[in-house]
Amino acid sequence: MRHRVIASRFGDWVDPAECFSTLCGSAGPAFWLDSGVGAVDGISCLGVGTRVVTSSSEGGLVDWPSGDILEGSLFTFLDRQQAAGIDNDDGALFPLGWIGWLGYELHEESLGTRFGRDSRYPDAAFLFADRAVVFDHANRQVSLVALGESWSGELAEWRDDTVRLLAASRGGGRPPVKCQVAQSARVEHEPWPQPTLAYSDDDYLKMIEACQRSIRAGDAYQLCLTTEIRLDLHPDPVNTYLRVRELSPSHHGGFLRISEVSVLSSSPEKFLSVSAAGLVESKPIKGTRRRGTSPEEDVALRDELLHSEKERAENLMIVDLVRNDFSRVCDVGSVTVAGLLEVESYAQVHQLVSTVQGTLAPGVSGVDAVKACFPAGSMTGAPKLSAVRLLDHLERRPRGIYSGAFGYFGLDGSIDLAMTIRSIVIDADGAAIGTGGGITALSIPVDELEETKIKAAALVRALGLVAL
Repeated sequence: MRHRVIASRFGDWVDPAECFSTLCGSAGPAFWLDSGVGAVDGISCLGVGTRVVTSSSEGGLVDWPSGDILEGSLFTFLDRQQAAGIDNDDGALFPLGWIGWLGYELHEESLGTRFGRDSRYPDAAFLFADRAVVFDHANRQVSLVALGESWSGELAEWRDDTVRLLAASRGGGRPPVKCQVAQSARVEHEPWPQPTLAYSDDDYLKMIEACQRSIRAGDAYQLCLTTEIRLDLHPDPVNTYLRVRELSPSHHGGFLRISEVSVLSSSPEKFLSVSAAGLVESKPIKGTRRRGTSPEEDVALRDELLHSEKERAENLMIVDLVRNDFSRVCDVGSVTVAGLLEVESYAQVHQLVSTVQGTLAPGVSGVDAVKACFPAGSMTGAPKLSAVRLLDHLERRPRGIYSGAFGYFGLDGSIDLAMTIRSIVIDADGAAIGTGGGITALSIPVDELEETKIKAAALVRALGLVAL
């Protein structure tokens, strides 16, 4: 059934952080796709959902709250949902649709691997957003969008209730962050929980050396080795995300609460976007330097990254991999490198970023493009299938939500997915942070180990710890 999106303008600007807790703070499925603190372009959108679809190797594709088992794969399901299309006469900036995550272990479907690494999280989880509050940062405008024929009945009630909540939130400042309060409230003799690492420093260094042996043997050109930090903490996800976005601002941030799991991300990396017209884009990141403690040191570190032979080679390998992935779904001759080896700077790190674009071939859908490119080469290495196999042998654990992707599949056929990196995952068992880095023949193991800690530092602080 074809959908219709309707939009209603809210009169004044409201910062998303000011109304996030009010609109999405209670239990249940919720989302915030976040262009970041102080954004001057792009859109942010937030809202709640009632219908959820999850995918796992054990349970198949399940539609909640009914618990019905659906036929086909998650990719098939999303493809069918997008195929219906929408009418958008009101010019809504956000097309509504399915919002959630693709876990790393979905490579079993996209690549045909069968390692039997079962994650404790759903391999994918998506909520259906049939209404949302949308923030246009460039024009500083707020609008309410919904699926329906007109603003009448229950939709009119939702619009009016939301307008009142937005008006009450305006100018009130964001809610206080409770992470530090939670830490200081602990009983004095009760120790603050220490992080549990998937591997000791010595073991991780040995794994880096094993990666380099595989590279020298010709089994791979590059391998993205990862680890995980776990903490026995149960912080409030909403307030923790507000802290994450301040400590580690980014333009592809996001908050997802689905199936009793919360994902809090300050991701800097676009995995894949597909416009309704079929323009495909990826912005792989490979190459990292910490920020300097003085302006002079910061500039020196940025220049060092830009001119590093190792980092440039690492980035170019992934660019070639993305171009190859795009060539499977794009028009011949349409795949181009629109930006190469550009430095983007964030609160904790400088990153080396490239941009690859293409146009979908006739008869190819955006979901086909996601499946062809997943998981992202920047989180596997190259060649992709060989890298995934080698890394599974080395890491000996599922990565779960980390190093997959999150974002939306719009009802108009558009897709926008960020890499699930620089992220905290919170569930009933506590909090988890994934981190890692690309290994090449030129990597210096101790530097690569330090990079994993630099990338995780802001997230660790957001949970109340000073450092690892």
